[in-house]
Amino acid sequence: MKIWTTVIGRVFAVAAPLALGVGVILYSGAMKSAASPKENTAQAVPVRVITMAEVDLVPRVTGYGVVAPALEWRAIARVEGEVIDTSPLLADGNFVPAGTELLRIDDTDLRLTLAQLDAQMAALSVKDETLNASLALSQDDLALSQSELTRQEDLQRQGIATQTARDQAARTELAARSKLMDIQNQLALNAAERAVLSAQRASSARSLEFTSVVSPFDVRVRSVDADLGQYVPRGAVLFTADGTDTAEIAAQFSFGQMGPLIRSMESGMSVLDLTAEVRLRQAGRVITWPASVDRVSETIDARTQSARVVVRVDQPRDQIVAGQRPPLRRDMFVEVELRAPSHRALVIPSSAVVDGRALVVSAGNKLERRAVEVSYIFEGLAVVAGGLQPGEQLVVTDPSVAVPGMSVKPVEDQALADTLALQASAQ
Repeated sequence: MKIWTTVIGRVFAVAAPLALGVGVILYSGAMKSAASPKENTAQAVPVRVITMAEVDLVPRVTGYGVVAPALEWRAIARVEGEVIDTSPLLADGNFVPAGTELLRIDDTDLRLTLAQLDAQMAALSVKDETLNASLALSQDDLALSQSELTRQEDLQRQGIATQTARDQAARTELAARSKLMDIQNQLALNAAERAVLSAQRASSARSLEFTSVVSPFDVRVRSVDADLGQYVPRGAVLFTADGTDTAEIAAQFSFGQMGPLIRSMESGMSVLDLTAEVRLRQAGRVITWPASVDRVSETIDARTQSARVVVRVDQPRDQIVAGQRPPLRRDMFVEVELRAPSHRALVIPSSAVVDGRALVVSAGNKLERRAVEVSYIFEGLAVVAGGLQPGEQLVVTDPSVAVPGMSVKPVEDQALADTLALQASAQ
C-alpha cells in the first residue's frame, strides 16, 4: 500500500506541471491574433541628372609642336679675308637690331684692285685723247688724198696725167684710209676694254660691300663661327641668327581630331579661318600667346599619320613680361589649340554614353535606356547629334542596378551642368 502511494505521488509530480504547460500553450494560441500582411512597395533609387539644354560650343583641338623662327639668317662670307672687326653684340643669345654691323672683313686687297682698275681706265682715257687727235689728222689727210686722187683721175681722162701718177695718188689715198681705220679700230678696242674694266670695277666695288656684314632684320644670335683675326675663305659660315619678328610652330594634329573640327565649320571656311592659341605649361601656371594659322604642311607623319598645321606668333619679343611671359625661343615644346567659330549645341559628358546608349529619366521617373548619336568627342565632352532633346533629364551617374523601367529619384546636378557649359565655351 505504501509502494502504490509512492508511485502515484511521483506520477502526479510529473503530470501536473506537464498539464499546466499544455494548458498555457493552448490558452496563448487562442489569445494570439493573425499577423497583418506587410506592404511590399519598391524604393526609388536616387540618381544624379542634368537637364539637357543647348550651350555655346567652341569646337577645338589640341596639338603639340616646337617653336622655330619664321626667318633664319646664316651669315656666309662672300669674300675671303681676315676678320678685322666684330661687334660686341656678336655673341650667343644677344639681340641685334636691324642694320647693325656685326662683322668686318679686311678690304685692303679689294681697294688695291679698285685702284688698279681706276688707273687702267685712266690710261685708256689718255689713249683715247691721243687717238682722237690722230683721228682728226688722219681724216684731214684722207680728205686731201681723196681730192688728189680725184684730180689725177680728171687729168688722166684729159690725157694730161699718166697712169703712174694716178696709181700713186690711189696708193696714197689707200694708205690714208688704212691709217684712219686703224685709229678707229683702236678707239673701238679701247671702248671694249673700258667696258670690261668697268664691269670688273663694279664687281670689286660690290665685293667691297660684302666685307661689312650687317643684320638685315631684328635677330637673336644663335651661334658664332668666326673670331677676330681669323682668315675666312669665301663661302664659310660666319655665324647664324634667328629672326625675332615672327615665331612659327608646326603642330601635329591627328586626322581624327581635325575631321570633326572642320565639319563643325560653316560652308566656305577653311583651316586658315581657325583661331589659334599657343600655350606653354609650367609648374602651376599656363602661359599663352595669341596666334594665327599660316598654312597646312603637305607632308604627313608616317609614324603617327598626323598632319602639321603651322601657326604664327607675331612680335613675340614685344609680348615678353619679366617673370610672367618668357620669350618664345627655338625648340621650346608648346601646345597649340585651334578653335572653330562658336555655335549652339547639346553637350553631355562623354562618360554618360556607353556603346552608343545613355540613361535618361522618362515621364513618371522611370529609367530609360536611349540610343544617342554623337557627332564628335573632345576633352571629355560629347556633342549630341540625335537621340536627346532639350529639357530631358540625362543620368550622369551609373546606378548600382540599372533596369529599364525601374523607379528612380532624379537629383539635379546643377554644378556639373554649369561646368559643362563653361568647358564647352572654352572658359
